[in-house]
Amino acid sequence: MTDVKTQIDEMVKGHDVVLFMKGTKMMPQCGFSSRVAGVLNFMGVDFTDVNVLADADIRQGIKDYSDWPTIPQLYVKGEFVGGCDIVTEMTLSGELDTLLEQNGVTFDKAAADKIREANA
Repeated sequence: MTDVKTQIDEMVKGHDVVLFMKGTKMMPQCGFSSRVAGVLNFMGVDFTDVNVLADADIRQGIKDYSDWPTIPQLYVKGEFVGGCDIVTEMTLSGELDTLLEQNGVTFDKAAADKIREANA
């Protein structure tokens, strides 16, 4: 049996985009997780969701892994991006588009533009 850090490391590095969240991408169970999953879903990003409510070890382990105290946590190509506030800011500034493009992650640019237009 692998330890939690190894398990998390394999998830983060084994998928292009991973969101550790409360609930699932189709059924978020907190507002912050819902916001980040909603942005990724709306932008058509293919991401892996990890429900931290299903496993207390993963829930604490991801906080230790990233040295970040809150959930949700977004990873792109094995790198920690941030939580809800950071992802929201990056979406509105266009930085998330750039990050996804630089890492070869497919997304709907028009949808990303719509998010920015709606929040202008």
